[in-house]
Amino acid sequence: MGEVSTRGRDGKDVRSAAQIEADIVRTRQQLAATLDELAVAVHPSTIIGSVKAQARAAVEQKTGEVFVAVNRSVERVRAQFVDEKGNPRKERIVPVAAVGAAVVVGVVLLRRRRK
Repeated sequence: MGEVSTRGRDGKDVRSAAQIEADIVRTRQQLAATLDELAVAVHPSTIIGSVKAQARAAVEQKTGEVFVAVNRSVERVRAQFVDEKGNPRKERIVPVAAVGAAVVVGVVLLRRRRK
């Protein structure tokens, strides 16, 4: 991995005791840093924060998808009652209004009858 060999031609370590000790200290520091990173990564608050962030992102994505779907549906319904110029289509609005009025009258009559 790109490490420089510390062995001489006879296979013996050519580093001094101070170099070996410095390597040990450096390796211990790297190991301590790695262990600290692992401790943070597996800490419950870190895991909870990660799960919350994933859930928040999923909810935001679904909310966006629902918004787009509802917006499309509203536009389809609107297109049924408004022409290309934005003028109301009376031939479609009047029958729907009549049905709506009939439903309201029916509900009122049913309530009066039950009393």
